[in-house]
Amino acid sequence: MDITFLLNGESVELRDVSPTVTLLDWLRNDCGLTGTKEGCNEGDCGACTVMVQDQDGNRALNACILFLPQLNGKSIRTVEGLASPTGDLHPVQQAMIDHHGSQCGFCTPGFVASMATAHLNGDTDHATALAGNLCRCTGYAPILRAAKAAESLPAPAHLSDFILPEILAGGVGGSQPPTGDTVQPETADELAAWYAAHPQATLIAGATDVGLWVTKQLRDLPQVAFLNRCADLQQIAETDDTLTIGAGITIARLIPVMDRLHPSLGKMLRRYGSAQVRAAATIGGNIANGSPIGDGPPALIALGATLHLRHGDTRRQIPLQDFFLEYGKQDRAPGEFVDSVSIPKQPDRLKCYKLSKRFDQDISAVCGCFNITVTDGTVTDARIAFGGMAGIPKRATHVETALIGQPWTEDTIAATWDAWAQDFTPMSDMRASTQYRQETARNMLSRYFLDDLGADVSVQEVRA
Repeated sequence: MDITFLLNGESVELRDVSPTVTLLDWLRNDCGLTGTKEGCNEGDCGACTVMVQDQDGNRALNACILFLPQLNGKSIRTVEGLASPTGDLHPVQQAMIDHHGSQCGFCTPGFVASMATAHLNGDTDHATALAGNLCRCTGYAPILRAAKAAESLPAPAHLSDFILPEILAGGVGGSQPPTGDTVQPETADELAAWYAAHPQATLIAGATDVGLWVTKQLRDLPQVAFLNRCADLQQIAETDDTLTIGAGITIARLIPVMDRLHPSLGKMLRRYGSAQVRAAATIGGNIANGSPIGDGPPALIALGATLHLRHGDTRRQIPLQDFFLEYGKQDRAPGEFVDSVSIPKQPDRLKCYKLSKRFDQDISAVCGCFNITVTDGTVTDARIAFGGMAGIPKRATHVETALIGQPWTEDTIAATWDAWAQDFTPMSDMRASTQYRQETARNMLSRYFLDDLGADVSVQEVRA
């Protein structure tokens, strides 16, 4: 595969790019740009953060799980490229010096890249923007003070006035139907035709999951399709009755939509990974990988979502809850891919509760999503779905049955106690025990009940 992109303002053209070379390795090994550090090599620590710019804006991304073909037609800024061409430091770099934010220095370049991206975007929620950058030395206070101090300073012209050159706007490729073992289709039609002919291939959207196959499991990926240029998979369509979300929509793009329609889900999605992960991970990937602890599927199942699948020219749709068959197995044929997911428009009664050891950037021990309709004091409908309670994202059907037709009271909530054991037998692991998960799930229903009555059940967030 041939690609072209900008690196710190200079055009780069690469030929016959391997699909599994990460930006981090290429920067350090081929370019000698060692400011971008390798820490966890799995998208958690943020030491490898770089700024990526394109027609869709500016994003901080983890270079360790970003494959080179994903950069086609984009601009990348490493910590070495944030200062002005005349050598003046970026405002956040100077603020880090002035406020003693740089400690051992290993994680500092990643912090600076995240801060510079947030600064360029006018994002002043520094705690959230930096949740994906882990400091290994002391504390975050001087770093947050530096970010705050730089807020009012103008962004450097070489970043704020950036316009992607026309020669890069389309990247390399796209004029011919994709062929070969590594492709970057421009449309879902091209993807469908190629994938039907290469059903054992790996599809890569954000690479937040597949990236670890390479960096941690050292897998070879002989046939790969990169989906990030399929614009028709990155559309959100809304009618009076339905919201349809393309499989390529990132979690970051989904948040403002859910803030408007289902604010509890929007709030939970802000705890999905980190800013770097949310800017890359897609809702289609979150569904397709079938993880039993993925945060998206329980909420979508509780909303009655329908999954749209495609194989060549053949399309089908199924209730999302039926897509997950058992651990590691989904109802998806070879050569078939997730095209979109649709949600019926409805009054907002959705509440999502995520329990994890850390507030930010952590995997759920239990994720419960509740969508219960109460009419004249009686439960008339209930859709309850969980992650972390079974080998798949799963509905609590026995609990739902125990609720429907009953008065919406504490006694009814208590009467569902035995139904939980009929729905779930969760495992014990490093995140939580079986008993803890069962009790937590029951308590989440009580929380929903109190939440519905207007009680203050919020979890106080404490940050430096």
